[in-house]
Amino acid sequence: MDRFIGLDFGTTNSALSLAHADGRSELVRFATREGPSSTFRSVLFFDPNDRDIRAGVRAYAGPQALEHYRDAVAPGRLIQSLKSYLATDLLRSTTVFERSYTLEELIALILRGIRAQCGDALGDPASVVKGLVVGRPVRFSNADTPADEQRALDRLRASLALAGMEDVTFEYEPVGAAYFYESRLDHDELVLIGDFGGGTSDFCLVRVGPGARRDPSAQRILGTEGVGLAGDVFDGEVVDAVVSPRLGKGSSYRSYLDGKEISVPAWLYERVRRWHHLSFLRSRETLRFVKEMRDQCPDPRALSALLHLVEDDLGFDLHRAVEGTKVKLSREGMVNLRFVDDPVDIDVPVSREDFERWIAGDLELLRGCIDRLFAHTGVKPAEVDRVFLTGGTSMVPAVRQIFVERFGEHRLRAGDELTSVASGLALRARELRG
Repeated sequence: MDRFIGLDFGTTNSALSLAHADGRSELVRFATREGPSSTFRSVLFFDPNDRDIRAGVRAYAGPQALEHYRDAVAPGRLIQSLKSYLATDLLRSTTVFERSYTLEELIALILRGIRAQCGDALGDPASVVKGLVVGRPVRFSNADTPADEQRALDRLRASLALAGMEDVTFEYEPVGAAYFYESRLDHDELVLIGDFGGGTSDFCLVRVGPGARRDPSAQRILGTEGVGLAGDVFDGEVVDAVVSPRLGKGSSYRSYLDGKEISVPAWLYERVRRWHHLSFLRSRETLRFVKEMRDQCPDPRALSALLHLVEDDLGFDLHRAVEGTKVKLSREGMVNLRFVDDPVDIDVPVSREDFERWIAGDLELLRGCIDRLFAHTGVKPAEVDRVFLTGGTSMVPAVRQIFVERFGEHRLRAGDELTSVASGLALRARELRG
């Protein structure tokens, strides 16, 4: 084998990398309207106006999914963040335009899209690809027990097989990031890796460098730890604080039966926190219930906005605005979160100080996760030579500050936030199978 494949299937973005026998590695580029991209959005779009005689409604994946979603003349079905369901029974199957899909089948559609859109990097899309190293989080999102972890791995392996990817080796995602970091070193280091994805944050203490590679008896990976929160959870905190109150959260309506004032149920806004959960509100019964509350509400505008958001499938666009606000707050102290699609009218200033207050509890969970890693490995923070942070959430100043406080700015390194894991997984494949 003259090339080795690493696949980082992410909650939000995926990436694929090839490592060659001579040690070179290269990311696969995917075509988009804006030009080649090294990331592939982990998203599906079903277009009801585009049907195949045998398969029914056609499914598009990645960049093509987003392009068809934006161009669609009628509402379709946009599905994302499927990885976050692997460990739970919350989504075994779902019906999309009269056809039922299992979770494994939906993920396989994304994986087939990666294969189809990466040119000849993996050969004929109809062929079986063997020998991949595929990333996995240290703790899958929503996994509370070892049985949940095993369920997630089994379902992910089944999805890969459905997409023609067999003989797969799983590796922790922060270990992949460690191999990427190591590829640039000419000396040995003890490194703390922090990998912040869309659904999980994972950490690894690992010895890297030429000496560590040459010594087969050395214990390279000293320990791993993870927690089921990252970028999506931070976005949800912004939605809770800024968006949901403008969609009726905290308001009340009068009961048809006795005229008593009743609070609008909080469970509706648990769905709003994550845009891919909004589709659960599109049932006939839920929409009828929201309309009844709106008709009995002293100020119906907010619930009208919620109905519009759900019925017109605007969750993805809303959360893009939320995510964009979060990204800007990494650079600026104050930005406006703006999303206007009548009757939805949100134009609110958000400060970094407010944002950091909203995510304070999540930051404590990250600190606790790091504490557990050092506790069970027996390593002291002073022994760590470098800290390498990767993943989009690593750029949030409050997240970075956790590591500055413990290790000092001089020990922190970062880079290739969305692709380092895939690159490192390919290098790990070369080590395992070369």
